[in-house]
Amino acid sequence: MADPSETDNFDSTKFERDRQRVEQGFWPKLRRIAGRVPFVDELLAAYYCAIDPASPLRVKAVLMGALAYFVLPIDAVPDFLAFFGFADDAAVVYAAVKTVAKHITPAHRDKARAALNKLDA
Repeated sequence: MADPSETDNFDSTKFERDRQRVEQGFWPKLRRIAGRVPFVDELLAAYYCAIDPASPLRVKAVLMGALAYFVLPIDAVPDFLAFFGFADDAAVVYAAVKTVAKHITPAHRDKARAALNKLDA
């Protein structure tokens, strides 16, 4: 059961919506753009932390929100714009990762590297 302090101000409907967006759209989008995104390693580490059952609910919520923003087809700066398209995505992911950095473990980073190697193969 979640610690009650973790569920204060927690919007379970938004979390579930974000989780579903990430579940459906993360890997297809990542495969399409992996070679063009300089922060793909952080993105993958965040993903593995967000789906880790050991991660606190608050951490999952922060990361799922950032990952859902990355997955959305329409955002503040369209991804197809050269040089600027992923700047907003990078800022959102960076802020989320910075917020929960102590929860992103070496195991999450190892999984991220392994997934990146598979994408590159």
